[in-house]
Amino acid sequence: MALTPSSMLPLGYPLPAFELPDGTGRRYRSEQLAGPAGLLVIFICNHCPYVKHIDPVLAPLGAVLAAQGIGMVAISSNDVVAYPDDAPARMAETAHLLGYTFPYLYDEDQSVAHAFHAACTPDPYLFDAGGHLVWRGQLDASRPGNGIADAADLRRAVAAMLAGQPPLTEQKPSIGCGIKWRKA
Repeated sequence: MALTPSSMLPLGYPLPAFELPDGTGRRYRSEQLAGPAGLLVIFICNHCPYVKHIDPVLAPLGAVLAAQGIGMVAISSNDVVAYPDDAPARMAETAHLLGYTFPYLYDEDQSVAHAFHAACTPDPYLFDAGGHLVWRGQLDASRPGNGIADAADLRRAVAAMLAGQPPLTEQKPSIGCGIKWRKA
């Protein structure tokens, strides 16, 4: 398995507008997903061991963020022909099984992943109330097998954002499975 780091978009980058369906076909627009304090967008998929490692953290994280006025959305952009475990019906099953408290959307044409310069799974991005990127990179120091999964890095970024502080200066790239791009 080749590890891929996130691209680390420049801070201040504007939230790309998007409209995507979830695994059941229900459509969501980015402006509907943001809470009054901001939005966390995280690129994930069903089959990646790095995502599976953080799965237990995601549903509770969505609830905590919602209580803080921050929306959350997960997006899968993988090629489902090559990776059928990441297909929309399987995404809906995963969201239900894990009790996701946020939409899990499917980026079939991969345009949203391209707009975010997403590179890996997981690949999270935190936007403030004005729709500007204030944090991107690793959720925490977790890696499959190390027993850590607490979203500590993200939680520090959220606390700083909610306190009106500037973005944290130390932000480390996320690392995981590369997004499975469709072959042209």
